[in-house]
This record gives sequence, structure tokens and C-alpha cells, in this order.
Amino acid sequence: MNFKAVIFDLDGTLIDSMEVWAHVDHEFLGKRNIPVPDDLFDGIEVGNSYVEVAEHFKQKFNLPETTQEIMDEWTDMVAWHYENDISLKPGVKEFIEFLRSHNIKLGVGTSNIHHLTEKVLSANDVWHYFDAVVDGQKNLRGKPYPDIFLKVAEKLNVEPQECLVIEDVIAGVNAAKNAGMQVYAIEDNYSLKDKEKITEKADFYAADFFSIQKKLENSE
Repeated sequence: MNFKAVIFDLDGTLIDSMEVWAHVDHEFLGKRNIPVPDDLFDGIEVGNSYVEVAEHFKQKFNLPETTQEIMDEWTDMVAWHYENDISLKPGVKEFIEFLRSHNIKLGVGTSNIHHLTEKVLSANDVWHYFDAVVDGQKNLRGKPYPDIFLKVAEKLNVEPQECLVIEDVIAGVNAAKNAGMQVYAIEDNYSLKDKEKITEKADFYAADFFSIQKKLENSE
């Protein structure tokens, strides 16, 4: 394998969680009697940091809450799900153990917050495998900027070109490329609309983690 570290995105990559977040948007606005507009996400990308998305909501809807209060409310709304009913994608644990058996360093680079990241990975018994985690609360630009992935590489003490990133959305794929890293894309229902763009940019596109592991096993 021509890399020393693998960096995973979290939501939509390691875990099936995108549906939970889709409900949060509607519930959050519904409690304030605000209709969900068609252009809700104009101006932001899937992959923007937690802080950036909260700032977007605050400005777009002229909310009286602070950015931190918005983030805290979102966290409260999804915390139970992250601890109790969000699962790893099929093949994730086997793939992580495969990488560990080859002495590959492991990291997570996510736009989510540390609290939820640790909660869901601990609940699924894989938190202890990761050597470095960088989340969306850090003072870093969100994806497609490379900042999050570069910070993970720094924490892992590896060069960007020695990293393989696993991502599910086009913003994340672009962030990895902008960081000078290899990137494999994993299919997720919420990013199928961008499948053509993702396939063009990624070094490999896979339906699941079993396909990625098989590719790496065949390259040994």
C-alpha cells in the first residue's frame, strides 16, 4: 500500500447518519414556525463546518440565538441518535482492523463536533482505533478547503502525500485533493446526485468498504 495513513470522514462515510440531519433542519425551523425554503442550503456545501452551517442559519433566518446556542440545540437534538441508533456502514470495522494489521495510522477529519464524533464511534466500539481526530469546532475552514485533512496529517505526523482519504461527498473529495492526498469515494444515498462529479475527481469510487478492502488486498 502506497500510503502510511488513512483519514476518514464521519457522516455518510463511516456512519449512516445523513437522514438524522435532514430531520433536524425541519424540526429546528418548525419549532420557530419558519417554513423550510427550497434554497435552504444555497451558499453552503455539505462538508462545511458545524460553525459555518450554524452561522449560515443565523444569518439566513435572522435568528436571535448565538451561533453557539444554535449548535448546542442541534447537538441536543441528535445526541440520543448518535449514542443509540446510528450504525457503522457495512464493512467499516473489518476495514479498520485490516488497516491496523498493516500498521496504517488512522484519523478522522469531520465537519461534525468532537462530542458527537466520540459518542458515535465509542458506541460502535471503534473510537480506540483512531490516532487523531479533527472536528468542525476547530478554528479551521470547512471542506472543500483542505484545512481539516491537513491538520489530521499533522497530528498523525505524516506528509499529505502519504495519506489516503475516504469520503462520500464532493466537497470532501475536493478537500482531500486540495490537500494533495489520494482519495477514495464511498457511495452514500445522500450524495448520489453528485456521483458523476465524485467519480471524476476521486482516485477510486466504491459501493462499499468491502470493495475498498478488496482493492487494497489485491494491490499487496
